[in-house]
Amino acid sequence: MVSAEAARNVVGIIGNVISFGLFISPCPTFYRIIKHKSVEEFHVYPYLATVLNCIFWVIYGLPFVRPDTILVATINGVGLVIELIYICIFFFYAPNKGRKKVVYCLCGEVVFIAAVSLVFLLVFHDHKRRTLAFGIICDVFNIIMYSSPLTIMKKVITTKSVEYMPFYLSLANFLNGCVWTAYALIKLDVFILISNGLGALSGAAQLILYGCYFRSTPTPPRDEKVVDPKASQIQLSVSNGPDRV
Repeated sequence: MVSAEAARNVVGIIGNVISFGLFISPCPTFYRIIKHKSVEEFHVYPYLATVLNCIFWVIYGLPFVRPDTILVATINGVGLVIELIYICIFFFYAPNKGRKKVVYCLCGEVVFIAAVSLVFLLVFHDHKRRTLAFGIICDVFNIIMYSSPLTIMKKVITTKSVEYMPFYLSLANFLNGCVWTAYALIKLDVFILISNGLGALSGAAQLILYGCYFRSTPTPPRDEKVVDPKASQIQLSVSNGPDRV
């Protein structure tokens, strides 16, 4: 008989693999930037937002906040490194105005994270209250990031075309939400459950839209196919690893 803890760890590892896949999903975007030596119409904001999200989840997984949650810190630590690489590439190829935005935003994030962390750690002296404080702020950012595809979903409904909503990214979003929801239910973790339950619903909605409109999507000639920069920037959030408290 497999224990609940062992099953939870297995589900958490599967979740880590899917989450890693979501972190590297923007690679084609940055390959294009490097190839064209220009950021074109791409925006850096989704990656800056993911950096903020990852840092808070890393803090959440540290022993002085939530003991024995190493997979929380590791997968989001890996994601943080990947996102910073993306931002460095963007910074290298962006015009001066774009570079200033990156610097200002990163400085603002550092100040915000330092201030919030300092207040939480000084005010809350036990694991339970620190977990609650950081868990709430992590959930807020996760929910915001899971809502990011809403503009693309609106475009699908308006144009009756799924051209700008990648199927495999929507599927990965759905699977990621489902796996982490299952993980949260094995040993109830409200913070993981809320954000990833909503993420699973968001992914399901995308897949339903895809099923409704993929037949009505026009198929342009291969050499005339247009890539919407904003569509390739859908940045899906990654939740967290096993929580053994």
